[in-house]
Amino acid sequence: MANNSQLNMRYVWSICLVAACGGLLFGYDWVVIGGAKPFYEAWFSVTDPAASGWAMSSALVGCVFGALLSGWSADKLGRRMPLIVAALLFVVSALGTALASSFALFIGWRIVGGIGIGIASALSPMYIAEISPADRRGKFVAVNQLTIVIGVLAAQLINLMIADPVAGEATQAALRESWNGQYGWRWMFASAAVPSLLFLGLMMWVPESPRWLMLAGKRERALKTLNKIGSPDYAQQTLQEIAHAVQRDRQQTRASFASLLEPRMRPIVLTGMVLAIFQQWCGINVIFNYAQEIFASAGFDINGTLKSIVATGLINLVATIVALPLVDRLGRRKLMLLGAGGLTLCYALIAGAYTLGITGWPVLILVLAAIAVYALTLAPVTWVLLAEIFPNRIRGLAMSVATLALWIACFVLTYTFPLLNASLGAAGSFMLYGVICAAGFVFVLRRVPETKGISLEQLEQQLTTPAAARGEQARQPQ
Repeated sequence: MANNSQLNMRYVWSICLVAACGGLLFGYDWVVIGGAKPFYEAWFSVTDPAASGWAMSSALVGCVFGALLSGWSADKLGRRMPLIVAALLFVVSALGTALASSFALFIGWRIVGGIGIGIASALSPMYIAEISPADRRGKFVAVNQLTIVIGVLAAQLINLMIADPVAGEATQAALRESWNGQYGWRWMFASAAVPSLLFLGLMMWVPESPRWLMLAGKRERALKTLNKIGSPDYAQQTLQEIAHAVQRDRQQTRASFASLLEPRMRPIVLTGMVLAIFQQWCGINVIFNYAQEIFASAGFDINGTLKSIVATGLINLVATIVALPLVDRLGRRKLMLLGAGGLTLCYALIAGAYTLGITGWPVLILVLAAIAVYALTLAPVTWVLLAEIFPNRIRGLAMSVATLALWIACFVLTYTFPLLNASLGAAGSFMLYGVICAAGFVFVLRRVPETKGISLEQLEQQLTTPAAARGEQARQPQ
């Protein structure tokens, strides 16, 4: 385990923060649509719930393609170049969406941005995990979640600053003729181009992952990067660990989708996919994407809704900052159990409030409590676990598959919420999410290992060695 004297922490922080900007753009692009929703829907005359759900979830189609591309590109091109491509996609999507002259073009540009999200959501945490020292890896990967939250809050604040106040009972026709309906929503989307260009410029400076460089046979470049990260002793020790893992991997078949189904790999891949799906089906993203409907049903007008949306972003940010040291201190498994159990309780209370006709501030407080629980637990820890648990040989493909599962789950969640809300009502919808969180608690309790403080190479050996073999190794004299 490296100590502070062996590490150039300023350099490690700087490259990890730049990579985590992919998360910032992910969060910004993901939430900016929530504040713009009533205005672009008025402009494009969207009234059908299915069309509304398609507009909100269309980016997720791009996320699916981006997730698929991320595995191939991570193995062939490295971690750095695909993130540069993602930055370019964010830029063109922001400008294209802002200038869209038809609903079809609007949807098309949202899908382009979704491809960038799919790539960045898979590769930003993977890159950070491969760069970070083992005993600080949880905190560094969790920073990716922090930047997602900062992106979410930034989009909410920018939306609030751009939007003009409107009448609480404004009709869709009135919204269409307002400044927000004519121009405001376009500026909301265009604003994403600014951080996208910044990310693009900064990514030109960061180095390639030393673990990918070793897989590509570029030992000298890998050693050069490791020497920037830490002392010569740290660099040599880490290089030897990576080289040993690479040599072990090369004795096996080349990574392919079929290799994900190998008996020793399949349980790890399945665990990653279920964790990814659970992070989405726990229901929190519904609050961000459909905040307007949720707060309207709780008695808030459109101006109060915009302010309440910002409140959700603030509590999300504060809770994520609190979570950073807890990921390495308490461990991943305990936080996942706390999150699943806490959300089950929050959703039961929210469903009860809607059932009893309680509206306004009590519902807002319960929603903020659910967001705080999620931000402290499932939000950062899921990405940490996904970046850690997959063996080096299949990490790119496995992360791609897990992220693909995440975005498919997110598409189903986002697309179906208006339909669920129409058929089950808010109370029934939140009760359903509570049941899902209870099931997630049971899965984490039975299947998710603790990973804190273990190097990626040691973790790989631990998770892929059969239990009987581990027992035999433990009985052998040291």
